[in-house]
Amino acid sequence: MQEEALLAWFSAEQGVLVCAPTGTGKTVIAEAALFEALHSGKTAYYTTPLIALTEQKFREMQTLAVKWGFQPADVGLVTGNRRENPDARVLVVVAEILLNRLLHTAAFDFRQVGAVVMDEFHSFADPERGMVWELALGLLPAHVRTLLLSATVGNAVDFLHWLRQAHQRRLELVTGDERKVPLRFHWVGDTLLTEHIEEMAKGEDEVRRTPALIFCFNREECWTVAEQLKGKGILTSGQQARLSKALDDYDWSEGAGPKLKQLLVRGVGVHHAGVLPKYRRIVEELFQRKLLSVAVCTETLSSGINLPARSVVVPSIMKGPPEKKKLLDPSTAHQIFGRAGRPQFDKEGHVFVLAHEDDVKIARWREKYDQIPEDTKDPGLLKAKKALKKKMPTRRANEQYWNEAQFNKLCQAPPGKLYSRGPLPWRLLAYMLDASPEVDRIRRLVGKRLMEPGRIEAGQRELDQMLMTLWRAGYVTLEPEPPKKEEVEAAAAAAEAAKSKTQPRLEFSFGFAEKAKQVEPEPYQPMLARPTEDLAKLLLFRGIHPLYAVFLVNQLGVADRNERIQAMESVLELPRSVAHFVRVPKQSELPPGPLATLRLDAHLLQLGLATPEELSATAKEEAEEERGHRRVFEEDRVWVLALADKLRRLFDYDFPGVRDLRVSPVWAAGELLEFGGDFNKYITSKSLQKQEGVIFRHALRMILLVGEFLQLCPADTSQEDWRGDLGDVAARLTESCRRVDPSSTDKALEEVEQEATVE
Repeated sequence: MQEEALLAWFSAEQGVLVCAPTGTGKTVIAEAALFEALHSGKTAYYTTPLIALTEQKFREMQTLAVKWGFQPADVGLVTGNRRENPDARVLVVVAEILLNRLLHTAAFDFRQVGAVVMDEFHSFADPERGMVWELALGLLPAHVRTLLLSATVGNAVDFLHWLRQAHQRRLELVTGDERKVPLRFHWVGDTLLTEHIEEMAKGEDEVRRTPALIFCFNREECWTVAEQLKGKGILTSGQQARLSKALDDYDWSEGAGPKLKQLLVRGVGVHHAGVLPKYRRIVEELFQRKLLSVAVCTETLSSGINLPARSVVVPSIMKGPPEKKKLLDPSTAHQIFGRAGRPQFDKEGHVFVLAHEDDVKIARWREKYDQIPEDTKDPGLLKAKKALKKKMPTRRANEQYWNEAQFNKLCQAPPGKLYSRGPLPWRLLAYMLDASPEVDRIRRLVGKRLMEPGRIEAGQRELDQMLMTLWRAGYVTLEPEPPKKEEVEAAAAAAEAAKSKTQPRLEFSFGFAEKAKQVEPEPYQPMLARPTEDLAKLLLFRGIHPLYAVFLVNQLGVADRNERIQAMESVLELPRSVAHFVRVPKQSELPPGPLATLRLDAHLLQLGLATPEELSATAKEEAEEERGHRRVFEEDRVWVLALADKLRRLFDYDFPGVRDLRVSPVWAAGELLEFGGDFNKYITSKSLQKQEGVIFRHALRMILLVGEFLQLCPADTSQEDWRGDLGDVAARLTESCRRVDPSSTDKALEEVEQEATVE
């Protein structure tokens, strides 16, 4: 596969799509493209979907450049807020940077660009970020050769046909299905997880099946599994002594540190977003040094992070919330399975999928029960069989199960397909209009998406609705000018009258549908959307929905500090499992501020968007007292709105066409500041040690968001008050984060920045 792909790259006129499973060595082809660029004097871009992966590839490519006789400065890195050697011939960038440069070709000359490498290209099908890859492909100049590197996809030929038809880009296809280290798949139906891991860890190195990655689908389960394993015999001779010595180099005194150290010293690592970055790095280092036997992780580790393992263990192939779990999709499963097998150490990798523990217990019971013959006359055996029957384990009614047939089907299932998913993001639309007011340019790109005709038509209508929303909010002027409301109503009435007039005579006529269409008013479609000065405000916000961000700025001038923090925190989307523990307190504990009492409450009442009971805890108590002891059903219960809920209701009223916004009332960064910025004390008080990494990242994202809000100032406050108040919030949160992880806070701030970063 590598030889065929290399030959194709050096001979193809416009480029190559390489589809092959994880572990087949696709990176070599990317290295060849960059090698060519350095020798030919052309510029090459290497794009990845993740900032963390971009950093890793940057260092790798710099090392290779030196090996080839070039300088480290010949390889550059450009992300949202980090630039290193930005004028280098080889530039490693996140995909959004490439798209931004393609949108602003006047500022970025692509005449000297010879190649673009898009790594992890199956991100094309990502519902949130795939649009970036898609639009970048559509905007690439014809002379730029393209190398797409992807895991195996199920419609590679169809995808290339679409690329040729939609964008006149002809790529050659190279596929491979042979891994350097082949995989063996095992169904484990009669052994519990802890027993199985102990069995895997037995014997000499050549027969052991460790080190292993154990994939779980929620963070709490990772800790549970790790706790079950910490007392088991999974270490080799001398391994614990080496581990103890390595662990002495670090401070484990705070947060999840004591618990994690107890696990690590027994050869068990935990790696997921709830673990602090400094601890995740230690787990990665120990695993790479072969000091850990297992690492229990979530699926996010299946892409990007290099943790080489001999085996992958999957305790469950069902994923999702309780009672709504679904079988893993093939793409996710193959990505996870592909982490098994280390090219430098293993002849083969192993994938173990376990049966549900209930099914294991049932299988063991059945084996014991069947050992006693049905026709036995022995009184003792009859008594034992009867006793066994009474203890027969069963499946639970509210539990979801899986089986070996489903696992086999998953192994043999074709890989997922590449197709367009997700709507056009508001931020991306704003950038495109900032680059050019020509709507037809955007409409053509939307019309060329890889999706069914009906969805394309819906996407075109949605584009027109988005433009109308921007126009009504004053962000653009449209040409031709949209019809006035009364004109639209008059046209609709005329069309309806024409229909009713013709329908009695034509309703059974063959041509009625065609004639009826003729009297339909033409839908309004703007040709130009010229940015006003206000559109620039939308371009300032990368971390949250830009329309909502500017809406908040316009509201927060009269707010006090607590209200400002509440409003900003509410858009940072904490996972539900964590948000539940950090919800905004009751009004008695966190009283409403001036924004709520002087502006929002009255406005919401006036517009009929809320009741007095929803706005005030006092009003709710009075209403409940009036109802007396009448039973209140759950559907009749009234909940007092948090500030975030009030703001959301008003936004929905002002922007009825905006549906892609999520708001959750939380009080995490705010309460952390109430604890004087003492992160460990706050985490401990909320019993969130197992989720401290999520809170840490939330605080970092809050700092970034405050930085974005500082770029504007509300009309009803002064620059001094606004910048002073928010600047102090950011400074105190930054100091808190530095005390937690001084060596990585700056790096983490960059990594947690939303990937929708633009120069």
